[in-house]
Amino acid sequence: MPQGVLAVSNVRSIAQSDDLVLEMPRCDKGIGCLITSPEAAGLIEGVRLAPVALWPDDRGYFLEVQRLGCGIAAHFPAETTQVSAALSYPGSIKAFHYHMHQTDCWVPVSGMLQVALADLRRGSRTHGARNTLYVGALRPFQILIPPGVAHGYKVVGTEPALLVYLTDHFYNPEDEGRIAYNDTNIYYDWELQHK
Repeated sequence: MPQGVLAVSNVRSIAQSDDLVLEMPRCDKGIGCLITSPEAAGLIEGVRLAPVALWPDDRGYFLEVQRLGCGIAAHFPAETTQVSAALSYPGSIKAFHYHMHQTDCWVPVSGMLQVALADLRRGSRTHGARNTLYVGALRPFQILIPPGVAHGYKVVGTEPALLVYLTDHFYNPEDEGRIAYNDTNIYYDWELQHK
């Protein structure tokens, strides 16, 4: 069994579409695999990471969020791609939600986020795996999140965080599902990880 993947037991059915079945196995409390690079072992199948280039100077910095048709979101169709932003205050937790069809491309542009991912896709080789990424000003990454991967974040540090994200479909509330941040099946540990 790949690193970070849990033996599937006590599975709870979440949602189903023509081509995707989502189930949530019961996990032990924790944060799953800590992901620190695009090539990290234990990265959930279909999740992709790419570093974001920053050009700092004495006035501040310039960050390129995304070029349509290029990079990890190259397949996003121009006619339905939506660009949005969310500002969150320190300590805020926004989790969990998932999509049946939509792919997200997250780019934290200020502050720091503790991003939590959980693979709900039955049949995925990483079904049941959880990932944690610390991204933002100190680790500028783009994160591509495919349908069926639950995702959320906590703002860490003392500054608000700004997340800019692209989606390959316009927002559709019928495509979005929610799971409580403290769900006992995902059992994600949002507490400070005294390492």
